[in-house]
Amino acid sequence: MSNKTIIQTPEAPAAIGTYSQAVRVDHTVFLSGQIGLDPDTMQMVEGIEDQIHRVFQNLRAVADAAGGSLNDVVKLNIFLTDLANFAKVNEIMATYFHQPYPARAAVGVASLPRGALVEADGVMYLQD
Repeated sequence: MSNKTIIQTPEAPAAIGTYSQAVRVDHTVFLSGQIGLDPDTMQMVEGIEDQIHRVFQNLRAVADAAGGSLNDVVKLNIFLTDLANFAKVNEIMATYFHQPYPARAAVGVASLPRGALVEADGVMYLQD
């Protein structure tokens, strides 16, 4: 029988819809999509580089609240409104994740919530 736990932290933006920041089932944590919202102001940060950093900072906060870290992420999905920003994502991602890197998809999309330029979600596996 699985044990489902809802993960929530004020260190990441509050959910702006009908979802949880993350859900843990046994050793697996499903991290909801994060956009470049500042958790203190709930306003979008400006520019693609700041948004990428904020996305990874938000994911890190939720991962920490779940009892893990970004190093525990096994799958990451990145959504970009402009795939020309793919190289920036790789460059900035390397400052938050360490080898071996998680499996990943990067997808170009027409639009994202709140006019975001980037969004990422992931799956984390915890050993405990």
